Amino acid sequence: MLNIKQYYIFTEKMKIYTLHTKQNLPITLEQAWNFLSSPKNLKTITPDYMGFNILSGADKPMFPGQIIQYIVTPVLGIPTKWVTEITHVHDKEYFVDEQRFGPYALWHHKHFLKEIPGGVEMEDIVDYKLPMGILGQLVHPILVKPKLKEIFDYRQKKLIELFGEYKG
Repeated sequence: MLNIKQYYIFTEKMKIYTLHTKQNLPITLEQAWNFLSSPKNLKTITPDYMGFNILSGADKPMFPGQIIQYIVTPVLGIPTKWVTEITHVHDKEYFVDEQRFGPYALWHHKHFLKEIPGGVEMEDIVDYKLPMGILGQLVHPILVKPKLKEIFDYRQKKLIELFGEYKG
């Protein structure tokens, strides 16, 4: 068993769902920030089968108002355009991306970083809502929730592969 502080909490508030994860890494705050705040690195921590491809907007360091366009293939090999805006950036503490166009009715992803003894704590809080009303709610537990967990599990493993395991 890996010695990682990692957990998932999915909650539902008025059909707005929340995914909450934490992971500790044995790197400095500056290393974590430099890697995680670079939009170009998102492809590295996304499973290959997602067909993640940045179309535009990732050529500059992250800033509020930055629009990034991607193609993702989350389900059944169907390419989907996803447009996000970086709405908030507080250097070496947090940043927020929000979907402007894409597969969700709402996507609000907060990324927090905090220095801890021997490394850094990474915390993600994603609030999201599915389209298609009751149909979206029905597919959430069988398709969306497991797929998001799988993506964040991949991210956890990839970050360990890149930076090592936190021994805390």
